[in-house]
Amino acid sequence: MKTNFHLLFYIRKQKNYKGGAMPIYMRITVNGKRADISAGRECEPTKWNSHAGRAIGTKEEIKSLNNYLDSLQSKVRDAHQALIDANQTITTESLLNQFTGKTLKSHYLMQLFTEHNAKIKALIGNGFEANTLKGYNTSEKHLTGYLLNQFGKTDIEISQLNHAFITGFEFYLKAECKISGVSAAKYIKHLKKIVNHCLANGWLKQNPFLNYKSSAKAKERTYLTQQELDAITNNKKLSVERLQQVRDVFVFCCYTGLSYADVKKLKRSEIGIGMDGEQWIFTSRQKTDTSSRIPLLPVALEILNRYREHPQCENKGLLLPVLSNQKMNAYLKEIADLSDVVKHLTFHLARHTFATTVTLSNNVPIETVSKMLGHTNIKTTQHYAKILDMKVSHDMALLKLKYATV
Repeated sequence: MKTNFHLLFYIRKQKNYKGGAMPIYMRITVNGKRADISAGRECEPTKWNSHAGRAIGTKEEIKSLNNYLDSLQSKVRDAHQALIDANQTITTESLLNQFTGKTLKSHYLMQLFTEHNAKIKALIGNGFEANTLKGYNTSEKHLTGYLLNQFGKTDIEISQLNHAFITGFEFYLKAECKISGVSAAKYIKHLKKIVNHCLANGWLKQNPFLNYKSSAKAKERTYLTQQELDAITNNKKLSVERLQQVRDVFVFCCYTGLSYADVKKLKRSEIGIGMDGEQWIFTSRQKTDTSSRIPLLPVALEILNRYREHPQCENKGLLLPVLSNQKMNAYLKEIADLSDVVKHLTFHLARHTFATTVTLSNNVPIETVSKMLGHTNIKTTQHYAKILDMKVSHDMALLKLKYATV
């Protein structure tokens, strides 16, 4: 976008001025902000026209001075046009740097995004997982699509990011890419990480996210009721060994809260005796690397005992034979059908079931549940507490009984 600027030549009286010629300065003003620089020439106050910003007279030295000032003005205009042609943001600083040849290094959004993703890739297995990189790569793809769709180019200078850019990207994700609000919020969060990096390095003067607030609402988390969990646990129809193994691993996670990644890597050495003298799981979450200590309930212990002599577990020192996540989820659909459970079973549903049906519904304090789940923030655990209609019903029933006896 073209930005107008104002150029003024003036003479400045120096300290301890005792008469004679004064130095000429050039003032560049853009959007109310100004910068001054010496013109490298002098002029007698009596021969200076402050309104015209030029020297007065017809002598050759006066003409030469005015021609010089005209050339400076022309160079500033050329610098201004160069910034426009480069599609760079025009400020007093950028215009002055362009004029003096001290052009600031420009930083571009997609270039920074690519560099960020390359660093994530290099750290996979050392603080980052492959799925994390996959998410950032998808964000990079959507941002490139947005830039082409909205601006007709594949990159943009970070100084051009503003509130309109953020809201425009959110609209593009939902309207053009048909992405849900929750997923769009995740991609915008990735963009915000790059913006914060720019702010920390002083490359951005103002935070474009300052007045932005996501309207996305988290989806209600599905979980199994105790009746549904019992139907799967005690199902005698599962005569095929592969289905029995998948069922056992799934039920084990329903009673421990472990995610797929964590139960897959769970080793026999991570079972120990807790402070109560009972067997506990002592592990760390692969996703956040936070410690997770979980007392083993009888159902979970019974499942572990079934696989003590399993060849795969003995050879690798693992607790359970866990298939690929894709196969696990595919077999869970069969298990749901055979167990007359109408809910769409996925492996992560087990973690939700532990948080709700197994623990919170049975009055386990939310702080304890959060610790066992390995959450870094209790707000994450509170999402489960919001959906316990069964718990609300139970608590209100007790309250009704209290009032009925008054």
